[in-house]
Formats: sequence, C-alpha cells, structure tokens
Amino acid sequence: MNSVRLLFTLFILSVLQSAVLAQSPSDSGTYAKINGAEIWYQVKGQGDPIVLIPGGPGDSHLYFTPWFDQLAQNHMVIYYDAFGRGKSSRAKNKEEYSFQRDVDDLEGLRKALGLGKWSILGHSYGGMVAQAYAIQHSASVDKLILADTFYDAEMWQENDNNSNFVMKNQCPEKWDKLMKIRDEGYLSSSPEHIKEYKIPSGLLYWYNPENLSKMRKDSLSWNTDVYYQLVGVDGDFIIGGDIGKLDFRRDLKNLKMPVLITAGRYDRISDPRYAVKYKMYAPQAEFVMFEKSGHNPYVEEQEKFFKILNDFLKGEGK
Repeated sequence: MNSVRLLFTLFILSVLQSAVLAQSPSDSGTYAKINGAEIWYQVKGQGDPIVLIPGGPGDSHLYFTPWFDQLAQNHMVIYYDAFGRGKSSRAKNKEEYSFQRDVDDLEGLRKALGLGKWSILGHSYGGMVAQAYAIQHSASVDKLILADTFYDAEMWQENDNNSNFVMKNQCPEKWDKLMKIRDEGYLSSSPEHIKEYKIPSGLLYWYNPENLSKMRKDSLSWNTDVYYQLVGVDGDFIIGGDIGKLDFRRDLKNLKMPVLITAGRYDRISDPRYAVKYKMYAPQAEFVMFEKSGHNPYVEEQEKFFKILNDFLKGEGK
C-alpha cells in the first residue's frame, strides 16, 4: 500500500513539475532593450532561425499562433511584438511610431539575439517591413517570405477602396451612419469614426468566413495609435503617413536571396489584381496563389501552405 501511495505521490509531483515548466519564463518569452524600448520576443525550437513579422500595423504576434509553432520542429522560430504592439512597450508620444523604426528594431532584434543570417516572414503590413528590411539589410537575410502583402502605397489604397466598396454595398446601414460622421468632419483616426467603421471580417479576410472562429480571440485586438500614425489620420479612406510614401517595386528584382510570395484568391485586402504583379516586379521569386484562401492561407489552406513553406525553407522551391 505504501508503494502505491509513493508512486501516486511521484506521479502528482511529476504533473506539477510539468505544469511549472509549461509556464516557465522561457516559454512565456522575454525582453530585449532595442532603441530605448522593451521589445518582447519568444523563441521556439532549434535550427535555422526564422522571424515572423505581424501585420496591422498595430497587431501583435498572437495571430500567428499556434499555426507557425509547427515550424519549430526544424527551425528556430522567433515571435516578437514590435514597438507599441502586444507585450512590448508603448510610445509616450505616438509620433515615435514610424515605419523605419519598425525596420530598425527588427535589425536590433537580430543583433540582440546574436544571429548572423535569418529568414524573415512578413504577413500583410509585416510584409512591407520585410521588403524594406531585405532591401536595407540584404546581407542579414537568408530567405524572404512575403505573405499576402503590399508593394506600394497605391496597392494599399486599393485595399481602402475595396474595403469601402464592400462596406457601402454589403453594410449600407453602417455606411450611412459612417457618412453622417464624416459629413460632420470626423476622420478615420477619431474615436467617433473608429466606432462606426466596422466591416465584418468575413467579408474582407476569408474565403470561408467560418474560419474566423479558428483564430485566437485575444489576437483580434490591435493598437490604433500605431495604425493611424503609420497609415495617416484618414487612412481608412486616403492612405497617408509613412505607408503613403512606400514603393518597393523598382528594388524587388534586385533581391539576391530566395524569395517566396503568397497570395489568396479571395483576399479583399491584398487584392489579387495587384498581387499578381509581384511576378513582374520580382520575377526571380516563387509566387503561389492559394485558390481557397483569403488573407490568411496559413489558416484556410494550412497543409498546403506549410508544405510549400517548408519546401522553400529547405531549398526545394522554385
């Protein structure tokens, strides 16, 4: 009887130890001091490093999880929250947020981790950071993955135009309320406008709107201060700010590292009419259109997406 109790006690201790390890600081991430800010990051797995750059601008790393955890089987996967996002520190003045700072902080993170080359995957707005980083720090990039992103301000403006077309036609009640607000002089970044500018995610981001339920609920919040500082005070209608000045088209063909570009056929944000032009601007790249995806093929066509991504990272792509 005593031996049974001993075994049971050892079992309970083992379970408790596992629970403690599961919540250890190494699993919950840590911070690096970069350009005067505390930048949160988390490393999973071992092998060749790949860093994941979230979109928005203003989103945290959370919407990448748990989808990209599977890469940790063969790679060092680096999640992080850029300045002003998620667990990272906030600016005292929102003018501290800038596109170039996002690029500079990414390089600061690489140095803080003591890495040489790494692969970078940027999704949506994060793909714009990835493109600028690859152009400015090409010697530090092993492989470049651009997922459902934008190559210039005009393409982002089409994101605005299409979003508003959908809202006007599919949500006329909301559109009418929004127009009354705008007639009163409120712009995109005002709290009154933000309250009314609500377009169902399923109409813009998904091939199958039911797939939205697969996303972590805590991944759906974002920092509007970051967003409107970078897209401009009326960025839901007229793109401005730092993003309004971006244009990578002439530089993409000169990138020497392997490049993979993905797009979703039913993406109403990164419009396929524009996305296919990546074939012209980066003819050396592997371009993949996901036929049953919107803005997030890594969720809607998960098996295909990660097969293509893993093959590319192993050097078995185009």
